[in-house]
Amino acid sequence: MAFMKTDLEFFGLPHYLGPVSKAPLHTLSFHTHQEVTMAEIIKKLPVLPSERALKVISGRWKAIILYHLFDAPKRLSELKRLVPAVSQKMLIQQLREMEEHGLVHREIFREVPPRVEYSATRLGLSLESVLHALCEWGQRHAAELNDLDRIADCVIRPRSTEAGQ
Repeated sequence: MAFMKTDLEFFGLPHYLGPVSKAPLHTLSFHTHQEVTMAEIIKKLPVLPSERALKVISGRWKAIILYHLFDAPKRLSELKRLVPAVSQKMLIQQLREMEEHGLVHREIFREVPPRVEYSATRLGLSLESVLHALCEWGQRHAAELNDLDRIADCVIRPRSTEAGQ
């Protein structure tokens, strides 16, 4: 499988790299002596907007945590009380991930004892209608999804083997 310059442009690689030389199929080599593997090409592919959005909000507790931050900033202890099933370690991890994605702002107050508050950013607040729509969809299709989960459990679970069979 040979890659032409137009193929590389489609994959988002700069067209100024020059023509492709004869390299192994899994590696592309350019006249600039730069080699590009298929993995590197795939990394440079643009991410679908829906895929990026799902990545940002995916996580067992992110939607619930963000939901509680929509109305007002909260301290870690308040969030822990509001979402008692989450461990403190997981709560902190989910908050950090949302902070990295710009959904949550973490503010440290310089006082004794130190106080930290988390709040939804403008970007985080823009997800409010999206999360409500997802919740409504989940509620509307709960019975169907439960049935499908039961079917999937039956298919995925390995059969236990009894002695002598």
